[in-house]
Amino acid sequence: MGTPHSWRLTDIPDLSDKIVVVTGANSGIGYVTARELGRRGAHVVLACRDPERGKNALDRMRAEVPDARLELRQVDLASLASVREFAAGWDHDRLDLLINNAGIAAVPFARTADGFESQFGVNHLGPFALTGLLLPHLRAAPAARVISVGSMAHRFVRFDLDNLNAERSYRAAFHYGRTKRAVLYFAMELQRRAAAAGLALRSMAVEPGFTRTNVMTGGANATRGRLYLTAMRLAERIAFRPPEEGAKTSLYAATVPDLPGGSYIVPDWPLQMRGEPTRRTREPALYDAETAGRVWELSERLTGVTYDLPEPA
Repeated sequence: MGTPHSWRLTDIPDLSDKIVVVTGANSGIGYVTARELGRRGAHVVLACRDPERGKNALDRMRAEVPDARLELRQVDLASLASVREFAAGWDHDRLDLLINNAGIAAVPFARTADGFESQFGVNHLGPFALTGLLLPHLRAAPAARVISVGSMAHRFVRFDLDNLNAERSYRAAFHYGRTKRAVLYFAMELQRRAAAAGLALRSMAVEPGFTRTNVMTGGANATRGRLYLTAMRLAERIAFRPPEEGAKTSLYAATVPDLPGGSYIVPDWPLQMRGEPTRRTREPALYDAETAGRVWELSERLTGVTYDLPEPA
């Protein structure tokens, strides 16, 4: 299935009957994703780690889209307790769309509150737990979608299932790529299990391409020294696209009506660096059900979150 190169944010259909969660919605791709879904009528929950930054984003978004239905809720994907609190506090009758957007990239080594390597915890285990805990509300929607934001970095690393939590070694950029491969495995395995259960839920993965956000210069990366920050900001200015372009793949996957579950949406340029959203099918990780199943089992064991879904045949 191809994608028209003319697809634009204005092609997003009316979403006035949808309830949406976007993690990491206070900046970058997450902010644009939440804003544009709100612009089209969805009730959007901005799920943010930092309450102050989240409030600033909410105020800014309301100024840009005065009629949008928006609310702010706190969740820290580096803390399973926070993830459980967010899910336990869900008080809408359903959840139509969950966009697992928040993440960190190539940060210095650190552990989460639960002892996980930080990139593995925030990029994969936190979203895995959040999705599983929100699954009853996703099942209550007539045609829910879960969108997992990955990265092209996943295809440039050797996937080491036995070192995902950095027990043996840690190289920031390579470990980032491994965690994003885990994201892709999760999205495809969730689709297999939802299909085996006969659910209408559709799980998809996306890549944003080179996008100008604060993921490489903010947070833990802000302490990496003047030379690194100067070089990265220069590279972003020259080669990276604005967040409005990077958010297209998420918004396309979230809103195109006839897109099948298990779709992998990427920019259409070589190496998926930039371009218009298109469905990519030539990706070995999409079909590696054996590894995906092992990642799923590991994730359930580490998080303590189990899904009420059958294993695919």
